[in-house]
Amino acid sequence: MPQFAANLTMLFNEVPFLDRFGLAARAGFQAVEFMFPYPYSAADILARLQEQQLQLVLHNLPAGDWDAGERGIACIPGREREFRTGVGQAIEYARVLGVPQLNCLVGKTPAGADIAEVHATLVENLRYAATQLAGAGLKLLIEPVNSYDIPGFHLNRSGQTLALIDEIGAANVFLQYDIYHMQRMEGELAATLTKQLPRIAHIQLADNPGRNEPGTGEINYPFLFAHLDRIGYRGWIGCEYKPAGRTEAGLSWIPNH
Repeated sequence: MPQFAANLTMLFNEVPFLDRFGLAARAGFQAVEFMFPYPYSAADILARLQEQQLQLVLHNLPAGDWDAGERGIACIPGREREFRTGVGQAIEYARVLGVPQLNCLVGKTPAGADIAEVHATLVENLRYAATQLAGAGLKLLIEPVNSYDIPGFHLNRSGQTLALIDEIGAANVFLQYDIYHMQRMEGELAATLTKQLPRIAHIQLADNPGRNEPGTGEINYPFLFAHLDRIGYRGWIGCEYKPAGRTEAGLSWIPNH
């Protein structure tokens, strides 16, 4: 059975962020992930991880002004200095928190921008990030996101993202495969997981429609969990879903919970 990590941006949000670590541990999770640690000190987060004996498996690079609707800046010409500063900040947190990999949300394609310039900016930024993360012993993950939830997001298919990774040409760059996003964009979940398994460093889940917990929608999660075991996936699966009710009440989908 796969290993599940509680996404503390999405789960247990009935309480403040730093209190979610304890709730995750009491619910039986041994690992957590979250989108952004930056509003909190690395020392405060580390204290919660150690106190609850939790492993941190993932967080994101800074992604611009989230509250203003930005979803990453890697593909935005003119924001290169800000992106590089964010890479350095993410590595500083990673060193303290012991996280092995960082995800990059590349952002929305700027309206009216020259597509060739956008692509060149993205490749240059990601090559820079890959080099800096490699020096710190970290993997760089790149995640395609569905265009229904985030219209205009620059990467929305697994093949498109893998082609970009090929162009970057760095050994520490991998695909972050979110089952929910890819169900909405392309389906073929089991076939893609099988074919691309060596290039997938992290998986996330939610059901569709609604982005709620497994068992609330159309995705056959018992089949996919067994399939991941069969093909030899040994990484974590991040539970990045919106609980339909209180988080604890919706955890019965986890086998033997």
